[in-house]
Amino acid sequence: MSDEWSSGLCSCCSDCNSCCLALWCPCISVGRIAEIADQGKTSCAFAGTIYLLLAMLVPGGVASLYSCMFRSKLRKEYKLKGNSCSDCAAHYFCGLCALSQDYRELQFRGFDLSAGWEGNMAKGNRGTSKAPLPESMTR
Repeated sequence: MSDEWSSGLCSCCSDCNSCCLALWCPCISVGRIAEIADQGKTSCAFAGTIYLLLAMLVPGGVASLYSCMFRSKLRKEYKLKGNSCSDCAAHYFCGLCALSQDYRELQFRGFDLSAGWEGNMAKGNRGTSKAPLPESMTR
């Protein structure tokens, strides 16, 4: 059984902060999403830098394929509707909207993305505002 996303792909105006961050600094959005989705195994700085380098140096939307990996992890972790194909399509064709939606989803789940994985674990923010955190996301 799949759960609905907390907001729509085109609901950017529901959270102007995440929308502006995705628009003006997508590498920071990707980094923050990656760190939480990857449970701290990938740092914000590393993921953001990889995204930035791919966007600047590799043509053809390869950066969007990189960011869609973290959307897939997020979707699988919370059993959200969609599949790998829809994840890649969202990031390829509507990349900034998809980043903003991923960001909003993690906020909805109780994460403070600016605090990073360790900061959220220290604060006790374990993504529990809607559903209990899956066992795989605890250390």
